[in-house]
Amino acid sequence: MSEICNLQDNKKRCPCTYEPCDKKGKCCECLRYHLSRKELPACCFPKDVEKTYDRSFKKFIEVYSKELF
Repeated sequence: MSEICNLQDNKKRCPCTYEPCDKKGKCCECLRYHLSRKELPACCFPKDVEKTYDRSFKKFIEVYSKELF
């Protein structure tokens, strides 16, 4: 089965600020990589939090639990 990836569109929308990243625009690879490290990708975080490079589940819960409660 061939994979369909809108690489150029994905790159334009990718909020990742880690410049040497070779996974920009390759969402499936990015997600696979971060989940293997028990992290979430940049697109799951607000811009100010993404810049800290803390992509942990703990940080995700901390950020979004404030919005929920």
